[in-house]
Amino acid sequence: MDITFLVEKDKILTVVNKLFVYTDNRNWAGIENEVFTAEVRFDMTSLVGGEPAMLLASAITSAWEEGLRPLETVHHQTGNFEVIIDNNIATVNCYGIAYHYRQIPSGRNTRVFVGTYVLNLANLPEGWRIDAFTFIKKFIDGNLELT
Repeated sequence: MDITFLVEKDKILTVVNKLFVYTDNRNWAGIENEVFTAEVRFDMTSLVGGEPAMLLASAITSAWEEGLRPLETVHHQTGNFEVIIDNNIATVNCYGIAYHYRQIPSGRNTRVFVGTYVLNLANLPEGWRIDAFTFIKKFIDGNLELT
């Protein structure tokens, strides 16, 4: 491996980590300005069905803000990163676990999503940005409703 690859890999993984940290912290502006391109090929079909779609970054963050609003805490943990760089395009595959927590009377306070993320990034003048997002569900556990 050469130093250029390692430097670019570090920049790419910084953007990927921001995606998850900013989501947990509900920093929607950070995701829109530092993580996603203006439009993203978005694929959550393994969770919700349908077809992948081209969505504005602001539409994605608005949907996440609304969906996560009732939760007290969200925690993403990622690892097993595989980074492939081909000139100004990169693909990152990684495992991910997302915990959703909301204290409710039944005591069934969590739901957990486990799967693989496939993220494509473009190297733009402002730096690496995610232009395609896919989540491949392995399983979901816990209280799916959190109500």
